[in-house]
Amino acid sequence: MSNLYPLLLKPFFSPRPWGSLDLSPIYAELPGKDGEPIGESWLTGDQCVVANGPLAGKTLDQVAKQFGRELVGETAPQPDRYPLLMKFIFPQDKLSVQVHPDDTGAQKIGFPVGKTECWYVLDAKPGAQIGLGLKRGTTREQLRKAIEDKTAEKLLNWIDVKAGEMYYVDAGTVHAIAGGLILVETQQNSDLTFRLYDYGRPRELHVEQGLEAAREATLAGKVLDAKAPALVESPFFVVENFRLGKGQTFSLQADSAAQALVAVAGGGVIESAGNAPVAFTRGEAVVIPADVKNAHVIPQWEVEFIRSKVPQAGLPAPKTLRVNSAEVTHA
Repeated sequence: MSNLYPLLLKPFFSPRPWGSLDLSPIYAELPGKDGEPIGESWLTGDQCVVANGPLAGKTLDQVAKQFGRELVGETAPQPDRYPLLMKFIFPQDKLSVQVHPDDTGAQKIGFPVGKTECWYVLDAKPGAQIGLGLKRGTTREQLRKAIEDKTAEKLLNWIDVKAGEMYYVDAGTVHAIAGGLILVETQQNSDLTFRLYDYGRPRELHVEQGLEAAREATLAGKVLDAKAPALVESPFFVVENFRLGKGQTFSLQADSAAQALVAVAGGGVIESAGNAPVAFTRGEAVVIPADVKNAHVIPQWEVEFIRSKVPQAGLPAPKTLRVNSAEVTHA
């Protein structure tokens, strides 16, 4: 038995040109420099710092390297790295048109894993959209020409989204996100992004790498039957949503996987045998190491949180709906 315990992590705030100066209702104050828009709050990133207990001040990456499988569990693809990155995304403007490689494509260029992700729509203003996949029949060569002509965004399948929906974005899907949303993203722990088109912003593009990684058709789409608690199940992650009221308790069943809990409303306390209680509130994440058993969540009054973990091998991709084309796809 190791000396691990539930780890409260400090969010890491990432400035982005398309970000927002208002992170409410998740965060009351804007972190960082005045006037610098924040695009993402990383909750379980390698650089997130432990805020509680004897490991306070260490990054999650340092703790993973110190404890290995005792922290990350047997289902993690790497024995000494936390497997999933959870984050809030706060777009005020459109993100670049981009694509992520799969595991095979990532390993060809020296990275351990690719990037399949999912987006839970926490909040959406009327008319908020995501660009998910290419319009039916679009080829790589047509995409290449549209990039040259500065019209690439017109080839995306733009979807109106609403709060409470879950979208699966498998590796190889060309995608973008527009403003007016707050998303909770869960992804393979990789920041490998190929930017295909960026509306004239002075940032590097990765057109050849992106076109190689892009697939003309993918399984991306709105997840069917995404109802609490199960939002999405896939080969890379299981993501669930829980709401607890006064007097309720939720047991975190021990298995061979680490778990991350992200509070999206209210606050709660995590108790586990032999460890100090850990309080967490909206905008904060707690990682429950695989070695920690018999943990449970108690709401301080009420709490809503999203839980993620890497499943045992064998789960198929989720059934999804390409909303604009009304096509159901599944593995």
